[in-house]
Amino acid sequence: MADAVVIGAGPNGLVAANLLADAGWDVEVLEAQPDPGGAVRSDRGVHPDYVSDLCSAFYPLGVASPVMRALRLQEHGLRWRHAPAVLAHPLPDGRSAVLERDPQATAASLDALGAGDGAAWLRLYEMWEKVGEELLAALFGPFPPVRAALPLAAAARRAGGLRVLRTLLAPVRTLGEQEFAGPGGPLLLAGSALHTDAFPETTGGAAYGWLLAMLGQRYGWPVPEGGAGELTAALVRRLESRGGRLRCDTPVTSVVVRNGRALGVRTASGEAVRARRAVLADVSAPALYGGLVGWSDLPGPLREDMRRFHWDNATFKVDWALSGPIPWASDGTARAGTVHLSPGMDALTGYSAQLASGHVPSEPFALLGQMTTADPARSPAGTESVWAYTHVPHEVGGDAGPDGITGAWDERERVAMADRLESVVERLAPGFRDRVTARRIIAPPMFSEHDANLPNGALNGGTGLAHQQFVLRPVPGLGRAETPVAGLFLASAAAHPGGGVHGACGANAARAALAHDRPAGRLLLTPGLEGLRRLLT
Repeated sequence: MADAVVIGAGPNGLVAANLLADAGWDVEVLEAQPDPGGAVRSDRGVHPDYVSDLCSAFYPLGVASPVMRALRLQEHGLRWRHAPAVLAHPLPDGRSAVLERDPQATAASLDALGAGDGAAWLRLYEMWEKVGEELLAALFGPFPPVRAALPLAAAARRAGGLRVLRTLLAPVRTLGEQEFAGPGGPLLLAGSALHTDAFPETTGGAAYGWLLAMLGQRYGWPVPEGGAGELTAALVRRLESRGGRLRCDTPVTSVVVRNGRALGVRTASGEAVRARRAVLADVSAPALYGGLVGWSDLPGPLREDMRRFHWDNATFKVDWALSGPIPWASDGTARAGTVHLSPGMDALTGYSAQLASGHVPSEPFALLGQMTTADPARSPAGTESVWAYTHVPHEVGGDAGPDGITGAWDERERVAMADRLESVVERLAPGFRDRVTARRIIAPPMFSEHDANLPNGALNGGTGLAHQQFVLRPVPGLGRAETPVAGLFLASAAAHPGGGVHGACGANAARAALAHDRPAGRLLLTPGLEGLRRLLT
């Protein structure tokens, strides 16, 4: 019998297991898939000579997160690799905005696109230098951030106080228009914001764009040497070095609850796995509430709240094995690990409007990764391992493009959408298609085949917009890892602070389990959060 059973060996589950093992707990992790990692996995499924990442690929949050840094995964074989440049946004006229590792070099790139834009970028980076580390400490800790609140408030005052708040609460289009003369700075910020569900006109979208762009400026957007799976492998090695156990091919079908307390889990084979102290679930909120835990063991209002749970957008992805580097028409783009593809801000708004109205975008905004540029171990010398993804609606109401895509995602629709994505690259890199040796298409329904937490490729565990963050994540009143079942903790991206490979959701769950270690209990909240919950529910 283990002290703790962790359901799911994604990054959050493995981080939680590591922290519990560090505290001396006996920990067992049960994973449904044949391999650990969830969305942090790699394979050679496109071509045997090429390493491809199945879902996530670049890890600015992983290298910046205080949680991940504290694990010292470099002692367990993890090696970070950086492309020469962090991010590029090529323009149709052959120019490009490039986020370089050196802030002054980034500024020079933006000055070439708009007079004074380099100075504007450096002002935004100066704001990061004044408040960034305190913001990370508050963001990646439990909610509310009691310990981090005072240092964050002091840093925010130094950075400009309410003016900083106003800047970050603005739509990213507004921030771009107010700060920059040319297109480069606004596109770097808006493309970064679109890594979440934040469209150019979304209130608070500036915060997402600024955060990811400044993380890139401070830490880069690195990749694990040898593939995303090497990050998972380092987490597993660390866990096993501390006595933790991992069992794959072991799907959990239910959490065993008696008298309001989680006692363990039951697997698909019928095995009962007892947990002396806690069960931690690295699964989606809908999979836990009303799934692994039946409604009879949960408060009545939670069922209606979960009916309103809001997933983030669906994803369509293509992996390529290329015979050579992408022949970009714009200078600087070939040096970047990540490339954002869109003609401009108005095109981003059009793409966002089509998504919001349930239409497959006619001109998809694409995020593209040049993996061999970032890590030469990904493919033979002179070649390139590449992926690109875009978002599509969960429920397709129509196709804004010419192909009549309905959301059936049969062979015809998969090929049509892959060709549409390739056309976006080809327009900015003539000759790209001639270098394609092999490709793999991952349509939305296929993501859940290798990670049940990613229905239709919803990569962030639920939308990260304001109506489902902090005390509202995953539903109103549950802003922490604690659940209505004593001894059961939500350790996935469905909990605060949400999506991204930063380990904070797992760490928060582990810390909560340690703090609540007792024979019996209930949903325990800090006094301040309890008062807020009573006020709002």
